[in-house]
Amino acid sequence: MMAVRLILGLLLTVVCLGIAGRRLFMLWRLGKTFQPLEADRRLDTGAAAAAEVQEVALQRKLLRWTVPGVAHFLVFWGFMILLFTIVEAFFGLVQADFQIPVLGNFAWFGFIEDLFAILCVVALGIFTILRIQQAPKSLGRRSRFFGSHIGPAWFVLFMIFNVVWTLLAYRGASINAQELHAPENADKMRFLHGAFASQWFAAILPKTNVELWETFFLLLSLAVLLGFTVFVTYSKHMHIFASIPNVAYARRPRALGALEPVYWQGTKVNFEDPGDDDVMGVGKVEDFTWKGLLDFATCTECGRCQSQCPAWNTDKPLSPKVLIMTLRDHSLAKAPYLLATSAAEKGADGEPTEATLGGIPEAAKTEAARPLVGPQDDETAHVGEHGVTGEGVVPFDMLWSCTTCGACVEQCPVDIEHVDHIVDMRRYQVLMESAFPEEAGIMLRNLEHAGDPWGLGGSKRLEWAESLDFEVRVYEGEKIPDDVEYLYWVGCAGALDDTAKRTSQAVATLLHEAGVEFMVLGEAEACTGDPARRMGHEFLFQMLAMQNVETLNEAGAKRIVVTCAHCYNTLANEYPQVGGRYEVVHHTTLLARLVAEKRLTPVQRVDAAVTYHDPCYLGRHNRIFAAPREVLGAIPGARVQEMPRNRERSFCCGAGGARMWMDENLGTRINQNRADEALATKPDVVAAACPFCITMLTDGVAQRQQEGSAAATVAVTDVAEVLLRSVRPDLTDAAPASPAG
Repeated sequence: MMAVRLILGLLLTVVCLGIAGRRLFMLWRLGKTFQPLEADRRLDTGAAAAAEVQEVALQRKLLRWTVPGVAHFLVFWGFMILLFTIVEAFFGLVQADFQIPVLGNFAWFGFIEDLFAILCVVALGIFTILRIQQAPKSLGRRSRFFGSHIGPAWFVLFMIFNVVWTLLAYRGASINAQELHAPENADKMRFLHGAFASQWFAAILPKTNVELWETFFLLLSLAVLLGFTVFVTYSKHMHIFASIPNVAYARRPRALGALEPVYWQGTKVNFEDPGDDDVMGVGKVEDFTWKGLLDFATCTECGRCQSQCPAWNTDKPLSPKVLIMTLRDHSLAKAPYLLATSAAEKGADGEPTEATLGGIPEAAKTEAARPLVGPQDDETAHVGEHGVTGEGVVPFDMLWSCTTCGACVEQCPVDIEHVDHIVDMRRYQVLMESAFPEEAGIMLRNLEHAGDPWGLGGSKRLEWAESLDFEVRVYEGEKIPDDVEYLYWVGCAGALDDTAKRTSQAVATLLHEAGVEFMVLGEAEACTGDPARRMGHEFLFQMLAMQNVETLNEAGAKRIVVTCAHCYNTLANEYPQVGGRYEVVHHTTLLARLVAEKRLTPVQRVDAAVTYHDPCYLGRHNRIFAAPREVLGAIPGARVQEMPRNRERSFCCGAGGARMWMDENLGTRINQNRADEALATKPDVVAAACPFCITMLTDGVAQRQQEGSAAATVAVTDVAEVLLRSVRPDLTDAAPASPAG
């Protein structure tokens, strides 16, 4: 009997691992056809090890979602412990009384093994309930599983259950065999004494032909396990293997904040002197790096990103999950073409020869011929429960619905870099194809010719300061004097938008009251380039960034205070890429510090219910959550109440990703969704800390006020203006006294 189990067991192992290995080798070869990783992106072993512990071993991100997180934690650690049982099964092919060295001498070890096996089954029950409750057929787009491969997901739950019970059944049969035919060895295998679940199986299994039953369940358990392994390599559960390297190679500390520059063949593209063959962005799926392919393979289809996406939640065609799934499916469908053409000799024109193309399946050639991003007028483009249709792999409106808020990246448990991939595709569309929403072209031309999105020009940049009762110091081409503590970067909105001008005035007044010496650039200031970069116009961003960095370096700027979350992110995180390294502080952080140091003293009560909106580029992208709340909390009478979605889970206002300058004509309006959530808290004041957010929320609240569903007294304003009401109650014009609109 031992010879039979050994021969059949080895045959099963060789065949199944051979099939799985062949699949993994194909995926590795496919990755070689993609772009190399950026030259300056190296594996930080220390950071990678810490991430593996936190995100893989401890399941940190998954546990944010308590019930499904705990269930996944139990399955993960159930399988980690079951690895010992699997080792026992494989060695059981050659030694019937095999036990794990040392650990096998203790009954508690068998108890732990069986306990985690049962907990794994409990977790499967939880997953079953969740999948029934959140089924797309009942919840539609509101289900985070909408668009996922539901059938394979159910099969995986079924196979995990089979892996657990067959292993326990084998151990139960092994207990019977040892007790009846080798009693002298039974006491040695003490770990089975504590294996309570295995003992249950031992009790119900026949006590005759015990060796036959032991061999049957051993081979059955190995067949289920190895068959499951093969299935994993061909399914979305490839994340079991892919998540470990994907987490290791993820951008640190996270793929938020700064965008990466444009790379081609692993080298940063020099926009002042680009190479003739340089490709700007991603125009074909193989233009992604192999880390991009790893991202696609790692997607678990859990839908956490989808559930948090502002575009998806307002009925737009962008689901971050479906986008990644679509790119993965396209990569695999195109794989025969990529593998054949990458290995074959090219013709004189650099294209594959007819002989090479003739050996490629027609389906792969058809897939290879599809454009990565579809045309704007594609009426066949649709994102449904069973995937994406259209001329292009990624529908045009799917690509341009993104606000780059980062909610998808924040929630992803396996560190997929959705925003990077979206912006890379946008870069190709803008720089290589000149294909982007028409209305955004006006903003780009204004940035290029006037240095601001509205096209008003530098001559208007100091008008905001004219009504102040003190003089604002203005940079005039000489080095910033030593007594200046901060250069105040006013920003395009703060200088040119009527609503944001009030914030600039409030911040300047508060700094003056605190005795902080500051200076502004005035006409020398230009847009940081954030809108251009987020919509993919990297060349224009580089031009504006280098112009500003030259000005800042000539001025000798060291410390900069900023009111716009987008300006903050760009100056602090992205200007170092072009030689601009400064200490950048957001105005809420500085104001909180000044209040704590008693340099600013709120004296007047502001009896108002205040709800605070976390700007995506201040909170999620840069982790500034406490400072704005500390400022509001220091104001006498202010009652701060949170919206349900706050801090890391804050819902976008809809302005990011250059969406501020594009029509929102699909689905419902993002800013209206967020305004409704704010108004549900019954506030007197809706406060934010970014002019983009204030503009969008002002419009949203005003709409509800016009409809009569919101109080006409609700105001939308910046945190600084609320503080100013308490510090300088005499400046009523600067107070948020008027309602939205």
